[in-house]
Amino acid sequence: MANSVKRGKLGILVGGGPAPGINGVIAAATIEGINQGFEVIGFRDGFKYLAEGDSQRYTKLTIDDVKHIHLRGGSILGTARTNPAKSETSMHNVLDVLNKLGVTALVTIGGDDTAFSASQVYRRAEGRIRVAHVPKTIDNDLPLPGSTPTFGFETARHYGVQIVRNLSEDAQTTSRWYIVVSMGRSAGHLALGIGKAAAATLTIIPEEFRGRPVTVEEVCDIIIGSIIKRRAMGRHYGLVVLAEGLIEAMGEKGLMQAVPGGQLERYGKVIRDDHGHLRLGEIAFGRLIKDVLSSRLGELGLKMTFIDKDLGYELRCADPIPFDAEYTRDLGYGAIKFILSPEAANYGAIISFIDGKMVPLPFDKMLNPETGRFNVRKVNVDGEAYECALHYMIRLERADFEDVAQLARLAAVVKMSPEQFKQRFGYLVGLS
Repeated sequence: MANSVKRGKLGILVGGGPAPGINGVIAAATIEGINQGFEVIGFRDGFKYLAEGDSQRYTKLTIDDVKHIHLRGGSILGTARTNPAKSETSMHNVLDVLNKLGVTALVTIGGDDTAFSASQVYRRAEGRIRVAHVPKTIDNDLPLPGSTPTFGFETARHYGVQIVRNLSEDAQTTSRWYIVVSMGRSAGHLALGIGKAAAATLTIIPEEFRGRPVTVEEVCDIIIGSIIKRRAMGRHYGLVVLAEGLIEAMGEKGLMQAVPGGQLERYGKVIRDDHGHLRLGEIAFGRLIKDVLSSRLGELGLKMTFIDKDLGYELRCADPIPFDAEYTRDLGYGAIKFILSPEAANYGAIISFIDGKMVPLPFDKMLNPETGRFNVRKVNVDGEAYECALHYMIRLERADFEDVAQLARLAAVVKMSPEQFKQRFGYLVGLS
Protein backbone atom coordinates (compact mmCIF):
# COMPACT_ATOMS: atom_id res chain seq x y z
CA MET A 1 0.00 0.00 0.00
CA ALA A 2 1.29 3.43 -0.95
CA ASN A 3 2.73 5.66 1.76
CA SER A 4 1.31 9.20 1.93
CA VAL A 5 4.73 10.58 2.93
CA LYS A 6 6.57 12.22 0.01
CA ARG A 7 10.25 11.29 0.07
CA GLY A 8 11.61 12.86 -3.13
CA LYS A 9 13.02 11.02 -6.10
CA LEU A 10 14.58 7.57 -6.21
CA GLY A 11 16.86 6.87 -9.18
CA ILE A 12 17.61 3.39 -10.50
CA LEU A 13 20.34 2.47 -12.99
CA VAL A 14 22.11 -0.63 -14.30
CA GLY A 15 25.82 -0.94 -15.11
CA GLY A 16 28.12 -3.61 -16.51
CA GLY A 17 27.10 -6.68 -18.47
CA PRO A 18 23.57 -8.10 -18.45
CA ALA A 19 22.53 -10.84 -16.01
CA PRO A 20 19.23 -12.70 -15.61
CA GLY A 21 17.11 -11.02 -12.93
CA ILE A 22 17.94 -7.36 -13.51
CA ASN A 23 14.30 -6.59 -14.27
CA GLY A 24 13.30 -8.33 -11.05
CA VAL A 25 15.41 -5.90 -9.02
CA ILE A 26 14.08 -2.93 -10.99
CA ALA A 27 10.49 -4.08 -10.43
CA ALA A 28 10.86 -4.78 -6.71
CA ALA A 29 12.74 -1.54 -6.00
CA THR A 30 10.23 0.49 -8.03
CA ILE A 31 7.15 -1.01 -6.38
CA GLU A 32 8.53 -0.75 -2.85
CA GLY A 33 9.93 2.70 -3.55
CA ILE A 34 6.56 4.01 -4.71
CA ASN A 35 4.81 2.33 -1.81
CA GLN A 36 7.19 4.13 0.53
CA GLY A 37 6.50 7.55 -0.98
CA PHE A 38 9.24 7.97 -3.60
CA GLU A 39 8.81 9.15 -7.15
CA VAL A 40 10.89 6.61 -9.07
CA ILE A 41 12.90 7.35 -12.21
CA GLY A 42 15.04 4.95 -14.22
CA PHE A 43 18.21 6.20 -15.91
CA ARG A 44 18.97 4.81 -19.35
CA ASP A 45 22.24 2.93 -19.94
CA GLY A 46 23.81 3.18 -16.52
CA PHE A 47 26.07 6.17 -15.90
CA LYS A 48 26.59 6.82 -19.63
CA TYR A 49 24.36 9.85 -20.12
CA LEU A 50 24.68 11.05 -16.53
CA ALA A 51 28.45 11.28 -17.06
CA GLU A 52 27.81 13.41 -20.14
CA GLY A 53 25.64 15.80 -18.14
CA ASP A 54 22.48 14.74 -20.03
CA SER A 55 19.47 15.22 -17.75
CA GLN A 56 16.90 13.98 -20.28
CA ARG A 57 17.72 10.26 -20.54
CA TYR A 58 15.47 8.92 -17.84
CA THR A 59 12.00 7.43 -17.56
CA LYS A 60 9.47 7.85 -14.80
CA LEU A 61 8.62 4.36 -13.54
CA THR A 62 5.20 3.36 -12.27
CA ILE A 63 3.93 0.15 -10.76
CA ASP A 64 2.05 -0.59 -13.99
CA ASP A 65 5.34 -0.22 -15.91
CA VAL A 66 7.13 -2.88 -13.88
CA LYS A 67 4.57 -5.26 -12.41
CA HIS A 68 5.03 -7.91 -15.12
CA ILE A 69 8.76 -7.62 -15.88
CA HIS A 70 10.26 -9.69 -13.06
CA LEU A 71 10.20 -12.89 -15.13
CA ARG A 72 11.72 -11.25 -18.21
CA GLY A 73 15.39 -11.33 -19.11
CA GLY A 74 17.38 -8.27 -20.12
CA SER A 75 17.01 -4.81 -18.64
CA ILE A 76 14.23 -2.34 -19.42
CA LEU A 77 16.74 0.40 -18.54
CA GLY A 78 19.53 -0.98 -20.69
CA THR A 79 23.07 -1.06 -19.32
CA ALA A 80 26.53 0.37 -20.06
CA ARG A 81 30.10 0.07 -18.77
CA THR A 82 30.74 3.81 -18.47
CA ASN A 83 33.03 4.65 -15.55
CA PRO A 84 32.13 8.14 -14.24
CA ALA A 85 34.94 8.00 -11.69
CA LYS A 86 37.42 8.06 -14.55
CA SER A 87 37.42 11.86 -14.69
CA GLU A 88 36.51 14.75 -12.45
CA THR A 89 34.28 16.18 -15.18
CA SER A 90 32.24 12.98 -15.53
CA MET A 91 31.69 12.65 -11.78
CA HIS A 92 30.75 16.32 -11.52
CA ASN A 93 28.23 15.83 -14.32
CA VAL A 94 26.66 12.82 -12.56
CA LEU A 95 26.20 14.71 -9.32
CA ASP A 96 24.97 17.82 -11.10
CA VAL A 97 22.24 15.91 -12.99
CA LEU A 98 21.14 14.02 -9.87
CA ASN A 99 20.91 17.28 -7.93
CA LYS A 100 19.02 19.07 -10.72
CA LEU A 101 16.48 16.25 -10.88
CA GLY A 102 16.06 16.18 -7.10
CA VAL A 103 17.30 12.61 -6.66
CA THR A 104 17.72 11.89 -2.94
CA ALA A 105 18.24 8.13 -3.20
CA LEU A 106 19.95 5.92 -5.77
CA VAL A 107 19.80 2.17 -6.39
CA THR A 108 22.55 0.87 -8.64
CA ILE A 109 22.61 -2.64 -10.09
CA GLY A 110 25.90 -4.04 -11.32
CA GLY A 111 29.26 -5.62 -10.59
CA ASP A 112 32.35 -4.29 -8.85
CA ASP A 113 32.94 -1.44 -11.30
CA THR A 114 29.38 -0.13 -10.88
CA ALA A 115 29.71 -0.60 -7.10
CA PHE A 116 32.84 1.56 -7.10
CA SER A 117 31.06 4.24 -9.15
CA ALA A 118 28.12 4.12 -6.73
CA SER A 119 30.46 4.43 -3.75
CA GLN A 120 31.99 7.56 -5.30
CA VAL A 121 28.54 9.09 -5.84
CA TYR A 122 27.75 8.49 -2.17
CA ARG A 123 31.09 9.92 -1.00
CA ARG A 124 30.99 12.98 -3.23
CA ALA A 125 27.32 13.75 -2.48
CA GLU A 126 28.28 14.10 1.20
CA GLY A 127 25.02 12.73 2.55
CA ARG A 128 22.65 14.38 0.09
CA ILE A 129 22.05 11.09 -1.76
CA ARG A 130 21.52 7.73 -0.08
CA VAL A 131 22.97 4.88 -2.14
CA ALA A 132 22.28 1.14 -2.22
CA HIS A 133 24.07 -1.16 -4.65
CA VAL A 134 22.65 -4.54 -5.71
CA PRO A 135 25.51 -6.83 -6.82
CA LYS A 136 25.03 -8.83 -10.01
CA THR A 137 27.18 -11.00 -12.22
CA ILE A 138 26.76 -14.41 -13.81
CA ASP A 139 30.41 -15.00 -12.85
CA ASN A 140 29.52 -15.38 -9.13
CA ASP A 141 32.89 -13.88 -8.24
CA LEU A 142 31.86 -11.13 -5.81
CA PRO A 143 32.82 -11.78 -2.17
CA LEU A 144 29.35 -11.97 -0.65
CA PRO A 145 29.20 -13.60 2.79
CA GLY A 146 29.36 -17.37 2.95
CA SER A 147 28.27 -19.08 -0.22
CA THR A 148 25.63 -16.47 -1.12
CA PRO A 149 25.49 -16.37 -4.95
CA THR A 150 25.31 -13.26 -7.05
CA PHE A 151 21.98 -12.98 -8.78
CA GLY A 152 21.95 -14.28 -12.34
CA PHE A 153 24.50 -17.03 -11.69
CA GLU A 154 22.00 -19.81 -11.05
CA THR A 155 20.00 -18.96 -14.17
CA ALA A 156 23.15 -18.75 -16.32
CA ARG A 157 24.33 -22.11 -15.01
CA HIS A 158 20.89 -23.65 -15.59
CA TYR A 159 20.75 -22.71 -19.26
CA GLY A 160 24.47 -23.32 -19.73
CA VAL A 161 24.02 -26.90 -18.56
CA GLN A 162 21.21 -27.43 -21.07
CA ILE A 163 23.42 -26.22 -23.91
CA VAL A 164 26.42 -28.31 -22.82
CA ARG A 165 24.29 -31.45 -22.48
CA ASN A 166 23.06 -30.97 -26.05
CA LEU A 167 26.62 -30.48 -27.27
CA SER A 168 27.77 -33.56 -25.34
CA GLU A 169 25.13 -35.63 -27.11
CA ASP A 170 26.30 -34.24 -30.44
CA ALA A 171 29.91 -35.07 -29.55
CA GLN A 172 29.01 -38.69 -28.83
CA THR A 173 26.83 -39.00 -31.93
CA THR A 174 29.46 -37.57 -34.30
CA SER A 175 32.66 -38.77 -32.54
CA ARG A 176 34.14 -35.33 -32.11
CA TRP A 177 35.35 -33.07 -29.31
CA TYR A 178 33.81 -29.77 -28.28
CA ILE A 179 35.78 -26.94 -26.70
CA VAL A 180 33.34 -24.73 -24.79
CA VAL A 181 34.63 -21.41 -23.44
CA SER A 182 32.47 -20.19 -20.56
CA MET A 183 32.27 -16.60 -19.36
CA GLY A 184 34.01 -15.89 -16.09
CA ARG A 185 36.67 -13.17 -16.21
CA SER A 186 38.28 -13.54 -12.82
CA ALA A 187 37.05 -16.85 -11.42
CA GLY A 188 35.90 -20.24 -12.66
CA HIS A 189 32.58 -20.56 -10.81
CA LEU A 190 30.38 -20.53 -13.91
CA ALA A 191 32.62 -22.82 -15.96
CA LEU A 192 32.93 -25.29 -13.09
CA GLY A 193 29.23 -25.05 -12.21
CA ILE A 194 28.24 -25.83 -15.79
CA GLY A 195 30.89 -28.48 -16.36
CA LYS A 196 30.22 -30.30 -13.11
CA ALA A 197 26.42 -30.29 -13.40
CA ALA A 198 26.51 -31.26 -17.09
CA ALA A 199 29.08 -34.02 -16.50
CA ALA A 200 31.53 -32.53 -19.00
CA THR A 201 34.57 -34.66 -19.75
CA LEU A 202 36.90 -32.02 -18.39
CA THR A 203 36.71 -28.50 -16.95
CA ILE A 204 39.74 -26.23 -16.64
CA ILE A 205 39.65 -23.08 -14.49
CA PRO A 206 42.42 -20.58 -13.62
CA GLU A 207 42.27 -21.34 -9.88
CA GLU A 208 43.62 -24.87 -10.34
CA PHE A 209 47.01 -23.39 -11.26
CA ARG A 210 47.20 -21.77 -7.79
CA GLY A 211 48.64 -18.48 -8.96
CA ARG A 212 51.53 -19.85 -11.01
CA PRO A 213 51.97 -18.90 -14.67
CA VAL A 214 49.44 -20.48 -17.03
CA THR A 215 50.43 -21.32 -20.60
CA VAL A 216 48.45 -22.29 -23.65
CA GLU A 217 50.72 -25.31 -24.03
CA GLU A 218 49.92 -26.69 -20.57
CA VAL A 219 46.18 -26.17 -20.99
CA CYS A 220 46.36 -27.99 -24.33
CA ASP A 221 48.37 -30.83 -22.80
CA ILE A 222 45.75 -31.27 -20.07
CA ILE A 223 43.14 -31.59 -22.81
CA ILE A 224 45.35 -33.95 -24.84
CA GLY A 225 45.82 -36.10 -21.74
CA SER A 226 42.04 -36.35 -21.44
CA ILE A 227 41.73 -37.26 -25.12
CA ILE A 228 44.37 -39.99 -24.80
CA LYS A 229 42.78 -41.40 -21.65
CA ARG A 230 39.37 -41.47 -23.34
CA ARG A 231 40.84 -43.26 -26.36
CA ALA A 232 42.45 -45.81 -24.10
CA MET A 233 38.92 -46.45 -22.79
CA GLY A 234 37.61 -46.86 -26.35
CA ARG A 235 35.84 -43.48 -26.47
CA HIS A 236 36.61 -41.04 -29.28
CA TYR A 237 34.54 -38.06 -28.18
CA GLY A 238 34.32 -35.59 -25.36
CA LEU A 239 33.60 -32.03 -24.24
CA VAL A 240 35.91 -29.61 -22.47
CA VAL A 241 34.75 -26.49 -20.61
CA LEU A 242 37.32 -23.72 -20.30
CA ALA A 243 36.85 -20.64 -18.11
CA GLU A 244 37.53 -17.49 -20.13
CA GLY A 245 39.51 -16.25 -17.12
CA LEU A 246 42.32 -18.44 -18.45
CA ILE A 247 42.85 -15.67 -21.02
CA GLU A 248 43.74 -13.14 -18.32
CA ALA A 249 45.76 -15.75 -16.44
CA MET A 250 47.85 -16.31 -19.58
CA GLY A 251 48.05 -12.62 -20.36
CA GLU A 252 48.54 -10.96 -23.71
CA LYS A 253 52.20 -11.99 -23.80
CA GLY A 254 51.42 -15.63 -23.05
CA LEU A 255 48.77 -15.77 -25.75
CA MET A 256 51.12 -14.20 -28.31
CA GLN A 257 53.84 -16.75 -27.53
CA ALA A 258 51.42 -19.58 -28.39
CA VAL A 259 50.50 -18.10 -31.77
CA PRO A 260 52.87 -18.66 -34.72
CA GLY A 261 54.72 -15.41 -35.33
CA GLY A 262 53.00 -13.86 -32.32
CA GLN A 263 50.17 -12.72 -34.58
CA LEU A 264 47.47 -12.61 -31.94
CA GLU A 265 45.36 -10.40 -34.19
CA ARG A 266 44.48 -13.58 -36.12
CA TYR A 267 42.22 -14.38 -33.16
CA GLY A 268 40.75 -10.94 -32.56
CA LYS A 269 41.59 -7.53 -31.15
CA VAL A 270 43.17 -6.73 -27.81
CA ILE A 271 40.78 -4.06 -26.49
CA ARG A 272 40.25 -2.73 -22.97
CA ASP A 273 37.03 -1.22 -21.61
CA ASP A 274 36.53 1.94 -19.53
CA HIS A 275 37.58 0.09 -16.38
CA GLY A 276 40.82 -1.28 -17.88
CA HIS A 277 39.58 -4.84 -18.37
CA LEU A 278 40.54 -6.83 -21.45
CA ARG A 279 37.42 -7.33 -23.58
CA LEU A 280 37.73 -11.11 -23.51
CA GLY A 281 34.86 -11.58 -25.94
CA GLU A 282 36.99 -9.94 -28.64
CA ILE A 283 39.51 -12.81 -28.55
CA ALA A 284 38.55 -16.10 -30.23
CA PHE A 285 40.09 -18.13 -27.41
CA GLY A 286 38.34 -21.38 -28.32
CA ARG A 287 39.59 -21.17 -31.91
CA LEU A 288 43.12 -20.43 -30.67
CA ILE A 289 43.05 -23.48 -28.38
CA LYS A 290 41.57 -25.60 -31.19
CA ASP A 291 44.37 -24.65 -33.58
CA VAL A 292 47.13 -25.29 -31.03
CA LEU A 293 45.50 -28.60 -30.07
CA SER A 294 45.29 -29.75 -33.68
CA SER A 295 48.97 -28.91 -34.21
CA ARG A 296 50.16 -30.66 -31.04
CA LEU A 297 47.98 -33.70 -31.68
CA GLY A 298 49.33 -33.91 -35.23
CA GLU A 299 52.84 -34.21 -33.77
CA LEU A 300 51.54 -37.19 -31.77
CA GLY A 301 49.98 -38.82 -34.82
CA LEU A 302 46.38 -38.15 -33.75
CA LYS A 303 43.81 -36.46 -35.93
CA MET A 304 40.29 -35.50 -34.87
CA THR A 305 37.56 -32.92 -35.32
CA PHE A 306 37.23 -30.08 -32.80
CA ILE A 307 34.34 -27.64 -32.57
CA ASP A 308 34.81 -24.49 -30.51
CA LYS A 309 31.87 -22.75 -28.90
CA ASP A 310 31.75 -19.57 -26.80
CA LEU A 311 29.15 -19.71 -24.06
CA GLY A 312 27.96 -16.60 -22.26
CA TYR A 313 26.07 -14.12 -24.37
CA GLU A 314 23.28 -16.71 -24.72
CA LEU A 315 22.97 -16.76 -20.91
CA ARG A 316 23.12 -13.11 -19.87
CA CYS A 317 19.63 -12.03 -20.95
CA ALA A 318 17.81 -15.31 -20.33
CA ASP A 319 14.53 -15.23 -18.43
CA PRO A 320 15.41 -15.85 -14.76
CA ILE A 321 14.63 -19.22 -13.25
CA PRO A 322 12.46 -19.16 -10.08
CA PHE A 323 15.54 -18.97 -7.82
CA ASP A 324 16.66 -15.65 -9.33
CA ALA A 325 13.10 -14.34 -9.71
CA GLU A 326 12.61 -14.73 -5.96
CA TYR A 327 16.12 -13.65 -5.02
CA THR A 328 15.98 -10.40 -7.00
CA ARG A 329 12.66 -9.47 -5.41
CA ASP A 330 14.37 -9.80 -2.03
CA LEU A 331 17.29 -7.67 -3.21
CA GLY A 332 15.15 -4.88 -4.68
CA TYR A 333 13.00 -4.75 -1.56
CA GLY A 334 16.10 -4.88 0.64
CA ALA A 335 17.68 -1.96 -1.23
CA ILE A 336 14.71 0.28 -0.42
CA LYS A 337 14.57 -0.89 3.17
CA PHE A 338 18.24 -0.01 3.59
CA ILE A 339 17.80 3.43 1.96
CA LEU A 340 15.06 4.23 4.48
CA SER A 341 17.11 3.01 7.44
CA PRO A 342 19.08 5.34 9.76
CA GLU A 343 22.30 3.58 8.68
CA ALA A 344 21.93 4.86 5.10
CA ALA A 345 22.64 8.38 6.38
CA ASN A 346 26.06 7.19 7.53
CA TYR A 347 27.23 4.95 4.70
CA GLY A 348 26.38 3.59 1.25
CA ALA A 349 26.09 -0.17 1.07
CA ILE A 350 25.97 -3.32 -1.01
CA ILE A 351 22.81 -5.31 -0.39
CA SER A 352 23.17 -8.94 0.62
CA PHE A 353 21.02 -11.62 2.22
CA ILE A 354 22.20 -14.15 4.80
CA ASP A 355 19.78 -16.80 6.06
CA GLY A 356 16.84 -14.79 4.74
CA LYS A 357 17.93 -11.58 6.47
CA MET A 358 18.96 -8.44 4.62
CA VAL A 359 22.53 -7.47 5.51
CA PRO A 360 23.89 -4.15 4.18
CA LEU A 361 27.64 -4.33 3.54
CA PRO A 362 29.29 -0.86 3.72
CA PHE A 363 31.21 0.18 0.60
CA ASP A 364 34.37 0.97 2.53
CA LYS A 365 34.47 -2.54 3.99
CA MET A 366 33.75 -4.37 0.74
CA LEU A 367 35.85 -2.43 -1.78
CA ASN A 368 39.62 -2.81 -1.81
CA PRO A 369 40.99 0.69 -1.06
CA GLU A 370 43.92 0.14 -3.44
CA THR A 371 41.97 -1.06 -6.48
CA GLY A 372 38.53 0.41 -5.77
CA ARG A 373 37.03 -2.96 -6.63
CA PHE A 374 35.73 -6.01 -4.83
CA ASN A 375 38.26 -8.63 -3.86
CA VAL A 376 37.47 -11.50 -6.22
CA ARG A 377 35.81 -14.61 -4.79
CA LYS A 378 37.75 -17.50 -6.29
CA VAL A 379 36.76 -21.15 -6.54
CA ASN A 380 38.06 -22.94 -3.43
CA VAL A 381 40.22 -25.61 -5.05
CA ASP A 382 41.05 -27.06 -1.61
CA GLY A 383 37.45 -27.90 -0.75
CA GLU A 384 35.48 -31.09 -1.22
CA ALA A 385 33.19 -29.50 -3.83
CA TYR A 386 36.14 -29.03 -6.19
CA GLU A 387 37.61 -32.36 -5.15
CA CYS A 388 34.32 -33.99 -6.17
CA ALA A 389 34.43 -32.21 -9.54
CA LEU A 390 37.96 -33.52 -10.18
CA HIS A 391 36.98 -37.08 -9.33
CA TYR A 392 34.35 -37.12 -12.07
CA MET A 393 36.56 -35.57 -14.77
CA ILE A 394 38.64 -37.58 -17.20
CA ARG A 395 42.18 -36.26 -16.96
CA LEU A 396 45.62 -37.69 -16.39
CA GLU A 397 46.31 -38.45 -12.71
CA ARG A 398 49.37 -39.60 -10.84
CA ALA A 399 47.79 -43.06 -10.47
CA ASP A 400 47.81 -43.41 -14.27
CA PHE A 401 51.61 -43.20 -14.22
CA GLU A 402 52.04 -45.47 -11.20
CA ASP A 403 49.92 -48.29 -12.67
CA VAL A 404 52.23 -50.10 -15.12
CA ALA A 405 49.41 -51.59 -17.21
CA GLN A 406 47.50 -48.30 -17.42
CA LEU A 407 50.65 -46.38 -18.36
CA ALA A 408 51.30 -48.86 -21.17
CA ARG A 409 47.74 -48.48 -22.48
CA LEU A 410 48.01 -44.69 -22.52
CA ALA A 411 51.42 -44.73 -24.21
CA ALA A 412 50.15 -47.11 -26.88
CA VAL A 413 47.51 -44.60 -27.99
CA VAL A 414 50.24 -42.22 -29.18
CA LYS A 415 52.74 -44.98 -30.11
CA MET A 416 55.18 -44.11 -27.34
CA SER A 417 57.02 -46.23 -24.84
CA PRO A 418 55.80 -45.89 -21.26
CA GLU A 419 58.96 -43.99 -20.40
CA GLN A 420 58.52 -41.60 -23.31
CA PHE A 421 54.92 -40.96 -22.32
CA LYS A 422 55.98 -40.30 -18.76
CA GLN A 423 58.62 -37.83 -19.91
CA ARG A 424 56.15 -36.04 -22.18
CA PHE A 425 53.10 -35.78 -19.87
CA GLY A 426 54.36 -36.56 -16.37
CA TYR A 427 54.81 -32.89 -15.54
CA LEU A 428 51.02 -32.48 -15.52
CA VAL A 429 50.82 -34.57 -12.34
CA GLY A 430 53.99 -33.29 -10.69
CA LEU A 431 56.42 -35.87 -12.06
CA SER A 432 59.71 -34.49 -13.32
